[in-house]
Amino acid sequence: MNDLIHDIARQLDAGAVIPYLGPDMLSLCGDVQVPATPLALAEIMTSKVSVPHKIRKRLTQAAQFIENFKHRKSVVQLMNEAFASVPAPSALHLALARSGAGLWVDTWYDDTLAAALRQARPAGGWVQVQGLSQSEHFGQWTGAYDAAGAPLPEPSPQAGPLLYKPIGSHDPAGNYLVSDSDYVEVLTEIDIQTPIPEAVQRWRIGRHFLFLGCRFDDQLTRSFARQIMKRSSDHHWAVLPEPPTRMEARFLEEQGITRIPMALADFSAALIEALQPALAA
Repeated sequence: MNDLIHDIARQLDAGAVIPYLGPDMLSLCGDVQVPATPLALAEIMTSKVSVPHKIRKRLTQAAQFIENFKHRKSVVQLMNEAFASVPAPSALHLALARSGAGLWVDTWYDDTLAAALRQARPAGGWVQVQGLSQSEHFGQWTGAYDAAGAPLPEPSPQAGPLLYKPIGSHDPAGNYLVSDSDYVEVLTEIDIQTPIPEAVQRWRIGRHFLFLGCRFDDQLTRSFARQIMKRSSDHHWAVLPEPPTRMEARFLEEQGITRIPMALADFSAALIEALQPALAA
């Protein structure tokens, strides 16, 4: 396992690995005051707006109910409140931000990785691209921002380091894919790659993905990962300490993802140690 982690570190430093982050990355941060799971987020939203009992723990359905019977603005306000705090980036967030990766994919709404990039790269030079809700930005699939949060045109296929937030993020503009209708719109087009920025499509070709803090135990997470990985290499890794479900195991096999059965904190320590020579250079 040590040899594998050193190989991943070497390829990460060379720009051949794309870190793909999920909500459980927040488990590495201290004093987290944002929801770290879809269930926790659903519970926060439904504690403030009454929804039918049967959907209170179902994030996308609860958000859709609020959107239908209150307003889309109510959904955005609840999301902005839930993710207003910015967790201090963990050592792994910072190591990934300082690494040779040219693309980071972050699939939760918090601003932690963006904060790590600002800390690790104070001169800027990186671009953030976020998925947009069609209910608010019909016909526009993504929004782009510079390191300071100022709006940008869609990045070119040759754009520099890129943070891709496919389901949106709190900062800088409160863009969120969270309701059933948000996901239906995107999933209708994602097979032909329309919602995925061309710069992401170009960078992923032939590269490996490293999944951190992710589970693939629901159809949404599998669908997004499958489409974002298209035309990449045939060899990837996922840190999954728990035994995968039947559907997860099938997904890992189909996509050429090798499971690393380590606790995320243990893998984090080992990867950071393996990256130290590169980070010190």
